[in-house]
Amino acid sequence: MIIWLKRSALGLAVLLVGILVLDRIFPPPLARAELVSIMVHDRDQRPLRAMPLANGTWRFAADLEAIDPVFIEALLEVEDQRFWSHGGVDWAGMVRAAWSSARAGHIVSGGSTITMQTARLLEPRPRTFVSKFIEMFRAHQIEARLSKQEILELYLTLAPYGGNIEGVRAASWRYFGRAPDRLSDDQIALLIALPQSPEVRRPDLRPAGARAGRDVIVAKLQRLGFLDDGRANEARNAALPSTRYAFPARAWHATGRAGRDASTDVTSTLDAALQVELERVAIRAAEAQEAETQIAILVVDVRTRAVRAAIGSATRSRPGGWLDLTAQTRSPGSTLKPFIYAMAFDDGVAASNTRIADLPKRFSTYQPENFDRMFRGDVRVREALQHSLNIPAVLALERVGPERFAASLSLAGARPRIPGGANRQPGLALALGGAGMTARELAILYAALGDDGRAKPLVWREDGIAASLVSTGYRLMSADSAEQIRRILRETPAPAGRMPGRLTANAPQIAFKTGTSYGFRDAWAAGISGDQAIIVWVGRADGAPRPGETGRKAALPILFEVADRAALRLGAADQAIERLMTVDLPDAAGALAQFEGTNTPPEILFPPREAELWAGTIDGNQARPFVFAGRGEGRLQWFVDGEPIRLDAGGLPAWQPRRAGFYHISAVDSAGRSSAVEVRVLGSEG
Repeated sequence: MIIWLKRSALGLAVLLVGILVLDRIFPPPLARAELVSIMVHDRDQRPLRAMPLANGTWRFAADLEAIDPVFIEALLEVEDQRFWSHGGVDWAGMVRAAWSSARAGHIVSGGSTITMQTARLLEPRPRTFVSKFIEMFRAHQIEARLSKQEILELYLTLAPYGGNIEGVRAASWRYFGRAPDRLSDDQIALLIALPQSPEVRRPDLRPAGARAGRDVIVAKLQRLGFLDDGRANEARNAALPSTRYAFPARAWHATGRAGRDASTDVTSTLDAALQVELERVAIRAAEAQEAETQIAILVVDVRTRAVRAAIGSATRSRPGGWLDLTAQTRSPGSTLKPFIYAMAFDDGVAASNTRIADLPKRFSTYQPENFDRMFRGDVRVREALQHSLNIPAVLALERVGPERFAASLSLAGARPRIPGGANRQPGLALALGGAGMTARELAILYAALGDDGRAKPLVWREDGIAASLVSTGYRLMSADSAEQIRRILRETPAPAGRMPGRLTANAPQIAFKTGTSYGFRDAWAAGISGDQAIIVWVGRADGAPRPGETGRKAALPILFEVADRAALRLGAADQAIERLMTVDLPDAAGALAQFEGTNTPPEILFPPREAELWAGTIDGNQARPFVFAGRGEGRLQWFVDGEPIRLDAGGLPAWQPRRAGFYHISAVDSAGRSSAVEVRVLGSEG
């Protein structure tokens, strides 16, 4: 007896050691579940774009906290009632399944637990008794390595739902068009039924099989007391999904950048509402130009460097639309001039009021000209920058040094690509766009301009913002020089039909610079509006010329519209709807003296003739008010479509549009003389 016990103990020890050795040599293949599809969300967790696996399979990692708990309860009620208590194999359930199958003469239930089914999904094999024993062994291995919650999430990640759909999240998006956080009884029953026979019960291909399978689960839930008679009947009578919904596919280029190298879901820095608006702006602007025109837009939060919107192309249906044109190297035109002058300010060789020659000059073999081929003699630096004069910019770059300037840009994260190869040294042509740069790199530079001269990389994911905030970045220019440049650019003449920045108060001021590359190939507008750096590029993806299309003409109006919409949605946006735009009215006595004794009609300063006014949301009191400005004899009376405009509490003629569309605005002076302009008011849909 003692010998038998010793032998039994030895045999048991050998068996346990063997099991441990097998467990170490043949661990469960859990790595398969690590390969999942990616869902990129915006900063408020709104889904933007789903990305399949390389083989076209849709499989998203399951998260119990983001799945309807009623579905989880129903699933376990049907598939594995003792899931939370067994160790991987439910022996009582196995015996019951074997007895039921023996009585019926065929297999009624396999008795597989959720853990055993998970093992089969990880390692598919033919349904045999040997396979069943392997699944039982694997189930114990899995239970030893993962928590119950992790096992359930693993199952809900891998469960087949027909075709290339795996996991409950992918199934919910494909069949119901949304995440599985809230499900109806009929949807719960269908999602439980599908993995049992995924191809036979696909609602989009085999609705009869889907209905039959769903009704079986409904009946079982009713029999188990999970559903009462009323809810069960409603679930049976509910319509089946007849089509497959498309997965989210917004912000194609930006989400591709945000989701790069990700192994799980990503929370991007994008703002979905702004992204959608700017996509519409880009399409509308492109359609107003020639057929092959493309548009790229970037909006970057200056404080965090978070990319809030990124339009890689106006539409993928146009030539080059599949390219992310924010990442394509282009000539930046004159958009680098502000940084040349900033470095000159830092060196003490120039200041805002320094006079600089705008006269014909040859620099060795290089002889630049102004865009209009005219020269203005001695001008102040601020005037040279505001009017984008070429000769003064080249003179400033000569003093700064083109090699040093190019090196500084490179250290800031915006390396100029010099034509002629890697060994080609930067020259003075750099001042006029004689080097390649991307819109993303320009965004780095202009965000630095808005952040007192500190350059930092762009941030595409929310988890990168904290590191950006604590980073000191690279000092591209001093804070004082950055402020001087911003002040100069804010005083640059606004585009036609827009109110000058100096006439506004309590609103983000736009400090902007335009650029046009040689041969009209690239039209740029770049600037700072409030806390946002904005870059707009307009051109053709193939780099073909677009004669006459300058940055000021083609890109600047888009930048101003983007700035309006960004102000409405971001940062200052919370106050933008309530903001009252005011103007500094001309001195009344001076205006009266100027017009006294003449028959000159009043002059309307704002709004200008044929202006387009962005009013935000056209919904009663939510529309942005506008304050009219003009000068003439005595106090002006203002009318919109013949209706008088009352003065606000501050005595200003403030008008709040009630609808989008065209308006006739007139001003009448004390002598009865009148002037009028036609304007168009744009709402949130433009």
